Amino acid sequence: MRRLAIPLLPVLPAVLLAAGCGQVPYSPKSGSTEDPATANARKAADGAGDKLYTARVWPARDLARRATDLDGVEVLRVRGTSTAGAGVVLVVRVSGTGPEPGPFPGATVTVQRCFQMRFSTRTEWHDYETRLVKCPPGKPMDFGPWPKTPDIPEKKLQKVLPRVPAGGRADEAKVRASVASLRLDPAISREFMTEGDVVGLVLKVRPYLSDAFDCVLARVAPERTSVWSPPRIQRMLGEGGCSAGNAIDPMPPPH
Repeated sequence: MRRLAIPLLPVLPAVLLAAGCGQVPYSPKSGSTEDPATANARKAADGAGDKLYTARVWPARDLARRATDLDGVEVLRVRGTSTAGAGVVLVVRVSGTGPEPGPFPGATVTVQRCFQMRFSTRTEWHDYETRLVKCPPGKPMDFGPWPKTPDIPEKKLQKVLPRVPAGGRADEAKVRASVASLRLDPAISREFMTEGDVVGLVLKVRPYLSDAFDCVLARVAPERTSVWSPPRIQRMLGEGGCSAGNAIDPMPPPH
């Protein structure tokens, strides 16, 4: 009777068998070996970075607050004081979706991944040194609401300002008293100017981190009291559109 010899094959680690079947083992340190769901999460992180990108100097807290305003983005860590110099480093958590490994084609899996990203005034567009990291423990950071900008009551101002008859003169004291009756938010500044028989005034406030003022101008003159807000280009810092002088002698509209 002949004996059948069966050669024994060495047992290979499962990760090597997977690699031999065309699947690359996942490594958190290399973007080239990321599974599809993680690669999709990286794409989401870079997309969020594009929305945060700015050449301006931003405080770290405000940059992180902007990140938390983005759908699907959680901020877990913040390092740095502002985007000047070395900049601000954020650790964000995002989701990614990809095909699920296994015998059932079409199945998908969703994962959550954390990425470290750097933002500075020297950062190039779409290059945030995005690096996959282990998610830190703890809840996402909460920075609270943005500082609220008080509204300037334009319609109420129109109602309380005095009307001057033909041949009369606008009285600055009466104009000031009318504005005082509105009990404006202290953050709204007031400026008055008298020139001839006309009184001009401006109420203005600068929204947080904005390059333009919110302002309302008023011109009290014989036979006509006007209230309006100048175009944004005239409300930009340094343009002079939000001044009592512009209320008395308005700039022409921009072309």
